[in-house]
Amino acid sequence: MRTQMPCISACRSLWGAAVPIVAALLVFHPAAAAPAEWVGTWGAAPEPPSTALGPIGGTPSFSDQTLREVVRISAGGERLRIRFTNEYGTKPLLIGAVRIALADARGAVQPGTSRPVLFGGRSSAVIPAGSPFVSDAIDFPVKPFAMLSISIYLPEATGPCTCHGVGVQTAYVSPKGNFVDKDFAPEKTMQNRAFLSRIDVESSRPAKSIVVIGDSISDGVGSTLNANRRWPDLLAERLAARDGRYAWGIVNMGISGNRVLDDGAGQSALARFDRDALSVPGVAYVIVFEGVNDLGISYGQMTGPLAKYFARLTPARKATAQALIEGYRQLIERAHEAGIEVLGATITPYGGAAYYSAEGEVQREVINHWIRTSGAFDGVLDFDAAVRDPAKPTQIATPLQRGDHLHGSDAGYQAMAKSVSLALFK
Repeated sequence: MRTQMPCISACRSLWGAAVPIVAALLVFHPAAAAPAEWVGTWGAAPEPPSTALGPIGGTPSFSDQTLREVVRISAGGERLRIRFTNEYGTKPLLIGAVRIALADARGAVQPGTSRPVLFGGRSSAVIPAGSPFVSDAIDFPVKPFAMLSISIYLPEATGPCTCHGVGVQTAYVSPKGNFVDKDFAPEKTMQNRAFLSRIDVESSRPAKSIVVIGDSISDGVGSTLNANRRWPDLLAERLAARDGRYAWGIVNMGISGNRVLDDGAGQSALARFDRDALSVPGVAYVIVFEGVNDLGISYGQMTGPLAKYFARLTPARKATAQALIEGYRQLIERAHEAGIEVLGATITPYGGAAYYSAEGEVQREVINHWIRTSGAFDGVLDFDAAVRDPAKPTQIATPLQRGDHLHGSDAGYQAMAKSVSLALFK
């Protein structure tokens, strides 16, 4: 029997010959680049139509008119797509034509940048009642914080729109006619976000999105009109300045007047969480910053022109600290099931606000202690500590609030954004 000798010298020779070939393959056949990723870069949570009540206006309608809406995105990318909404419409919505363009600081269309927005290759679309509708992807490279102008022609009567009520950004409504590709003298202006709910970008860089579930304080009430000084806008700027690794999109789904537990100004956070947060492409973190409206409406005694409005919102059961904590736990559990981290923000002071009460303040303090110490959230944003008056901790410091003891000023929103530890976002 022949003895099998170990392959030493021969194998070494073969391996030596193979090394240059392998190296050549590595040189001429590099690893495939990571695929581009879709990520949410802007959002406005849809709200059901409402009728006018006192100083609060009703939901607008449109017919044979063009809407020109201006938005500032957060993350940039090579392509984008727009999510339209007829989710609270009672009949199909006809979109006659849409164009997107870069806008200047005043919101005016920059010449030569306008592009058509298509739906299955067509310029028009019919959005069924109760539905969202996503456009085709558009080859439209945009830088971070680009200002975009979106013009929508609505040939038929829309009925009360599926709108976001408080945009803190001027939108323009044309006279009769299709003006998507031309200038027009507006028939009126508004701050509603009409029929738009989200913009996504396709980024060649690794990208992540942060969704904010909040109320009017996240909506930016009290900040300067058309200046993008809401605290989520300012947080997006901080992240972009810090991070060269990721493209960070922040999708602000705050609704003025919104509550955790009960419907009223929009559906409750518990009801809208899957649509407004978990469905956003690329979402890695959700910030939950709600609760002050639950407390104010449950325990406050509203008087004046808004009394009738708030009377309609009185819940069947008061929003106790325990009930709100249970609501937060539900949001946390649902996000964790989807592999998404949840950050909790403490409820900011509201002493002096129209619906403040000592009983509500007791609940707020219990809730904030739980947010800070329970470990239920994956991280904490201590907005209470960022804006409270050290001499009167039940109130926002005077320079940091707009004068109603509830909403921030530009300085207040800046203080909130600066208080956030960027180490939470990895």
